[in-house]
Formats: sequence, C-alpha cells, structure tokens
Amino acid sequence: MEKLMHLLFLYCLVSLGFRFGCSTTTTTAGLTSMFGAPVTSAAPSTSVFGAALAAAPPAFGLSSFNSGITSQSQNDGTKEKKKGKPIEIPGLQTKLETPWRNVLWTEEQKKNMMKTVSSYRPSCKDVPHARVLLLGPIRSGKSSFISSVQSVFSGRVTNRAMVGFSFNTSFTKKLQSFNIHALKGEDNTGLVLCDMMGFGDGEITGLTLHDILSVIKGQVPEGHKFSADQPVGPETEGYVKTPSLSNKIHCVAFVLDASKIASYSKGFSSTFKQLREHISELGVHQVALLTHVDKICQETANDVSQVYRSPSVRDTMNSAGALLGMSTSYIVPVKNYSSELDLDVNADVLLLSAIDHILHYVDLFFQDYMPRQTRQKLL
Repeated sequence: MEKLMHLLFLYCLVSLGFRFGCSTTTTTAGLTSMFGAPVTSAAPSTSVFGAALAAAPPAFGLSSFNSGITSQSQNDGTKEKKKGKPIEIPGLQTKLETPWRNVLWTEEQKKNMMKTVSSYRPSCKDVPHARVLLLGPIRSGKSSFISSVQSVFSGRVTNRAMVGFSFNTSFTKKLQSFNIHALKGEDNTGLVLCDMMGFGDGEITGLTLHDILSVIKGQVPEGHKFSADQPVGPETEGYVKTPSLSNKIHCVAFVLDASKIASYSKGFSSTFKQLREHISELGVHQVALLTHVDKICQETANDVSQVYRSPSVRDTMNSAGALLGMSTSYIVPVKNYSSELDLDVNADVLLLSAIDHILHYVDLFFQDYMPRQTRQKLL
C-alpha cells in the first residue's frame, strides 16, 4: 500500500513536470532512488507547441520602462502644444548686436539736423523751394508724416496736414503743398511737402497715372480736387500750360505702411513698377518712407533708437524694396506722431534723418538738371 502511494506521488510529479516544461532528469532521478534501477535521462522537454525551451524571454525591464516614459512625454508635449504654450526657439534674435545703420540719438544731433534743414535752399537760384511729392496707398501715413515733421520744428505735436480715418477711401482729396515752417523768429525752410490722395489696392483709385504725372510735371494747380471722371487737362481750371522748374516736383517719396507690407497684393507691385518707370523718364529721383515701424517691433515701439537693431524692421525693409523694385538704400524708416502729445528726441532724429535723406536726392535732381539746361542753351 505504501509503495502504491509512492508510485502515485511520482506519477503526479512526472505529470506536473511535463505540464510546466521542466526537465525529466530530476524526476527520473527520483525514480532511480526509489526503485533502485537506473533510468536513462530523457531529452530536454519541449513546450506544447513543439519548440525547445531554451532561454526564458527577457523580463519587463528598463528598456520597456523608458519607452513608456518617452511615449508619455510625447503625449504630454502634444497636450501642451494643443494648449498653445509658447515654444522657445534657440538662437532666435530679437535684437541685432550692432545696428546696420549708424545714427546719433542725441539732443545735440537733433538740433544740428534742424539747423541743416532750416537753412536748406535749392542749389538752383531760380527755385525758392524744393518740392517733394508724397505718394502711396490709402492710409499709409503721408499726411501724418507732414504733420510729424512740422511738429519737430513747432516744438510740440501738431496736425498741420489734416489726418482722418477712412478704410476704403483717401481722406486727402486734393493737391496740398506744405511749406515746413522753421522755429519762431527764423525764415521758413526751403522744403515743401506735397500731399495728394492715396491709391487703392491693385489700381489707382480716384487717381490716374496721367494725373500723377501731371502733378510731377507741375501742371496741376494748388488745391485741385482729383476725380477719375475728370482727368487733369488744358480745360482744368488753373491748369499750368508751361510750368517752370519751381512748379515741378523735384523728388518723389513713396510712403508704405510697414505693418501692411505683407498684406499688399501683387497688384501694388505692378502699380509701383509702372509709376517708377514713368517718373524715372521725367528725370525725377525716388525714395521711400517706411511708416509705422513701431507696429512691427515691440523693441522699437518702446525705444525708437532700436529701429536699426530690429530684425523685423530690416526684413520688412527688404520686402518693401522688393515691392517697389528699389534697393533698400533708398528706403528709410520713420515713426510718425499719432496719439502722443509730447515730442520724443529719438523719433525726431529719425524724422529729420528721413528729411535729410530726401534732400540728398533733391540735390541730385538739380545737379542732373543744370547740365541739361546748359546743353539746351548751347544748342
């Protein structure tokens, strides 16, 4: 009976060994000791699928754990991006180490430039004033520039050229000339800034190319109100049939809003190209003013003297140059006065720098004009 119990026990062990894939060597060894007869060792057991049980599969270790962390962190990062969390971009410049143009931002520099502008007189004795035409899209800041320049010489912010807000049409409807007044007790400057209505998107709204060229030729009378239905001609009241050099425009300054450069349509590019070609044929030099630079760069908004350290302003100037089809050496940024009541030295210096830039090309016009006149007299 006892032997029978042992046999049953061993049978259970053998059965369990095969079920869990254990080697039968140990089991048979037990049989040998029990029955006193050697038993040949069996081959390694196989699983129920017939595959040899060699090494056990790797345990759930660090590789799986790290993978889980990576997956979780990626999910968390995605969640943060969805929440709109700002992403820092290494190496992104907010301000250039050195300015790409050198300007002295001092009160002394402002006074020196004011004296230079106040004492300016055209090199041609027959011309008492240099006439500069401001030309550009609606609401680009033409009238505001005139008022801002006059504010510098007035010692306080003033709106000499009336400025209005109209999204679809130009506030200025007629040709207006503004002689920049010097400081009290001094003669007026030799500079006249001419304002006229702006043109719209893709086409010259309210203006025709003919009318613009007529202004530059000096044929349009002061105060003329422009109308697309009534182009300037000999029948226009006050029309100047034989304009003198003093009636003509001596430099054209295109005015562009820096905050709208990216939104200007391709139609503007063709408009500017057409204008520049015809204006150049008249021998008139062209420059450009980039207004509202404080709207595209917070550093510049806080401190205008940082304008030439701003990558945003620099890139926008490049875009403006591409739009106009001119080198950026012709383009200068300006900060017009709008909501301010008090003058700012840095803004004044920038405005005066723009005037100095314009007068340089006015002088080039007269230098080019004198040899032409001399040649005509010789003929």
